[in-house]
Formats: sequence, C-alpha cells, structure tokens
Amino acid sequence: MLKHALIAPLILLAFNSATLAADKGIRFWNLTSATIAKFYMAPAGTTNYGPNQCENDRDGTVDHDERLKITGITGGKFDIKLAYEDGKVCLAKDISVKDGSVFSLEDKNLICNK
Repeated sequence: MLKHALIAPLILLAFNSATLAADKGIRFWNLTSATIAKFYMAPAGTTNYGPNQCENDRDGTVDHDERLKITGITGGKFDIKLAYEDGKVCLAKDISVKDGSVFSLEDKNLICNK
C-alpha cells in the first residue's frame, strides 16, 4: 500500500509536466544574428507556405534570442522562408519540428539572397 502511495504522486507529476509542455505549443527561438520581420512555414518539399507567424508576436517581429509562438501547425518537417527587417530573404530546408517543443535557426542553417 505504501508503494502505491509513493508512485501515484510521481505519475501525477509526470503527467502535469507533459501537459504543461504541450500547452505551450510549438515555439521558434531566433538564434540568427538579426531581427526577423516575416516567418513562413511550408511542409518540407513544398511551397505551400502558411501565414506570417510574426503576426503572433506583439510587436510583429522576432528579435535575436527571442521566442515566437507558432500556430496552425503540428509537428513534422518544414521548409521555412523568413525575411529580415532590411529585406533580405532566407530559406531553411527540412527543419524538424516537434509538438510542444522549441526549435531554432542559426545563420548557418539559412540560404539567403544577397
């Protein structure tokens, strides 16, 4: 009986932790060197880009080292198109995104126009 009394709180704690992570949803962490003004995601290998995810941020941009809530997608592989405030457009291909987690991009992940 004592064994069950000790296990139940641990199971409840694990369940609550998983629920909290899922409640936060998918988030993008900008580890690039500049502020992103537009951020679009498409299923990998397509150009079916969804809405500008920067609209989910209160100031409409994602600064370096800032996180952005991603909406309207579930986990999978994505191609990402982003634009910086200066107008430079970049692509990142085949990026893995997991439900309830954070994914990031760095300059080295991007192919940019000149």
